[in-house]
Amino acid sequence: MENLCRRKIPPYQVISPELSRDLAHLSFESARQIGLLIGRDGTVEMVIVGGPRSLYIPDLPKSRGGRWRLRGLRLVHTHLQAEPLSQDDLMDLVFLRLDCVGAVQVDLNGGATQLEIAHILPGNANNGGHGWEILPPIPCYAPDLDFLALVKSLEDELERNRLAIPAATPGQDRAILVSVTGSDRESAKRSMDELAELAKTGGIAAADTIIQRQRRINAKYLIGKGKLSEIVLRALQCGVDLLIFDQELNPSQVRAITDTTELRVVDRTQLILDIFARRAQSREGKIQVEMAQLKYLLPRLGVKDDALSRLTGGIGARGPGETTLEINRRRTKDRIAHLEDELKNLRKRRDLKRSRRARKEMPVISIVGYTNAGKSTLLNALTRSSVFVEDKLFATLDPTSRRLRFPRDFEVIITDTVGFIRDLPKDLMEAFSATLEELQDADLLLHVIDISNPQFEEQMEAVERILAKLELNQKASLVVFNKMDLVSLESIELRLRRHGGVAVSALAPRTLDPLIAAMEEKVEDMWGRVVGAGPTPEANDEPVPDPEFLPV
Repeated sequence: MENLCRRKIPPYQVISPELSRDLAHLSFESARQIGLLIGRDGTVEMVIVGGPRSLYIPDLPKSRGGRWRLRGLRLVHTHLQAEPLSQDDLMDLVFLRLDCVGAVQVDLNGGATQLEIAHILPGNANNGGHGWEILPPIPCYAPDLDFLALVKSLEDELERNRLAIPAATPGQDRAILVSVTGSDRESAKRSMDELAELAKTGGIAAADTIIQRQRRINAKYLIGKGKLSEIVLRALQCGVDLLIFDQELNPSQVRAITDTTELRVVDRTQLILDIFARRAQSREGKIQVEMAQLKYLLPRLGVKDDALSRLTGGIGARGPGETTLEINRRRTKDRIAHLEDELKNLRKRRDLKRSRRARKEMPVISIVGYTNAGKSTLLNALTRSSVFVEDKLFATLDPTSRRLRFPRDFEVIITDTVGFIRDLPKDLMEAFSATLEELQDADLLLHVIDISNPQFEEQMEAVERILAKLELNQKASLVVFNKMDLVSLESIELRLRRHGGVAVSALAPRTLDPLIAAMEEKVEDMWGRVVGAGPTPEANDEPVPDPEFLPV
């Protein structure tokens, strides 16, 4: 068996007749399966000895080139009962991205009879729902398959498939979106559509989406092993090396999926954190995002090894000192503590700004709503400002305040806040608590809803749940249905009868008059003042960049 490592095979053959004969004889004598991992040049890289009906493949070195290419190794092993390729053989073919897997069938006298070969299908070919093809058996004494030509054709087609997937910019990441759900397929599809929008906002092109419905969640992988093999196969066929899960993964699941698939794994929370990191502009926003990222990262650094931490001295307590893992955890905790101190100082500054506004006795209106509902566009339309807007999720993160003068000649401060989203990450909620505290001092909440979105009612419920968590659900609010120009008049009337509120189009200033009148009436009722008729400018042309610049 040791001498098998010194054998050399012609590169164009899967296995030579002489080697298949010797392999079958050794396997027959030992009553165990024997496998060879063979490189493209015909060199035997590894000899594996298994049991009578199975073969365990140890961890292999990282694959060559990109993860969208075949590994450059083929597995040829013996089957003592002349059985065909098993499901385990085909799973090894997929998970390890082997060039091919072959089974040398051994007869009752220890001779090699037939060679059965399977390889991955590079495209979405219809082969009974499988992503591989099993070739007809060929005699071991006269193999007529040109292995190098087969592998070249497979890799050429894989490369063509990879280049065929559109990307917005050169070098843009491409990913497969994955969801595991117990709900109905329609609800899962809507959730995946939102995940695709998040991926687009994060600069990632979605190559494919895979949804699995299952009653019991797999504790190790979250997803079933069979579906995981399908994902690996699609990743190879699409030429991607990134998986984005719609559910939040715990550290052990991320590690298990990464080790099994050799693909990068990101969950929904991490994707949102990355988008926030890209969008944050102010110092406060950057601090809050960094703290949320560190809190998310801390439990994923691994498990502390107390056996290697001998820092107290004395007999039985001497050792190598801190491990690299422990150093990273300690530095992360120190950085989180430092950021929390900075946020406390920023919170004091916000308290000072709020006290200035209180002394001026100016009402505060805060705009809340689902992300990409048009909140910043509405702020620009009401105050004639130029806040950055874009048709993407979380286009703006930092709160913006402007002064608005009503037709009855009194002013309010109107503030735009960060958009909400379904299942907003807990760490992100905690990190942005300083920003969300602005909502506590609001006299009126404008709940902006994108009425053109088919899932606007689900988005309304998501925003209301977040407001309830922040204990803001008892505040006075006004429902604003935005983008009325994109839906029919009958639909608008139906929504207004059901939910109340006002319908506007932030891009059409002429539709804002009912909203301004409703806001004016609400503020007057709450502040108990009677405002006489006066000058009727629609808004103050002088924007206030931030509340601290308001006159005291």
